[in-house]
Amino acid sequence: MRAYSALPAAQGRGPGLIVFQEAFGVNRHIRDVAERFAGEGFAVLAPELYHRTAPPGFEAAYGDMAAVGPHRQGISAEGLIADARACWDWLRANPRVDPEALACVGYCLGGRTVFVANTALPFRAAVSYYGGGIAPDLIKRAPDLHGSMLFFWGGLDPHISPEQRQAVAEGMRAARKPFVNVEISDASHGFFCDEREAFNPAAAREAWALTLAFFREKGAWKK
Repeated sequence: MRAYSALPAAQGRGPGLIVFQEAFGVNRHIRDVAERFAGEGFAVLAPELYHRTAPPGFEAAYGDMAAVGPHRQGISAEGLIADARACWDWLRANPRVDPEALACVGYCLGGRTVFVANTALPFRAAVSYYGGGIAPDLIKRAPDLHGSMLFFWGGLDPHISPEQRQAVAEGMRAARKPFVNVEISDASHGFFCDEREAFNPAAAREAWALTLAFFREKGAWKK
């Protein structure tokens, strides 16, 4: 499995972070997100989740669901856990990383991956941006979650219904797991990505600030 890595300029040990891709690959946007987090002091790894079915470096144009469809169908919860564990082990073995300060964040497909990964590995914190497909089936894994979850949803998201968002919150409450649920009313699916038509600059700035604050509160970031 190939992955994109980004390291902070400052020397010494710091927090480790896994950035899970959108459906369209570890593209320029995901690499930029990794570099932004590295600029905040994280050692970052962004794995290519389609490595079982796609060639190395696979990227698809935004909206080209025909290109990504076969690779999305080739993903399983067990495979995602294996990929997350490989990244976890890589980060913990890196001398630049504090092994007690690992977190993860994901977007779209990656938002779902964050949830799955957090059921298998003891992350300090996990942040899911518009993670479709958590409800109705994956939410049943909520009792296995480790770190606190932060969920971002777009109130105008045509792909994740209010009923699905509600089912996630209800599942978290039923499992008695700590979480923060943020719905940005005027944002749509993909609002954080500045290369998509759905990009919402104000929502993206708010979500970025909340993400860093959440990591700080949970002991996954100090700056």
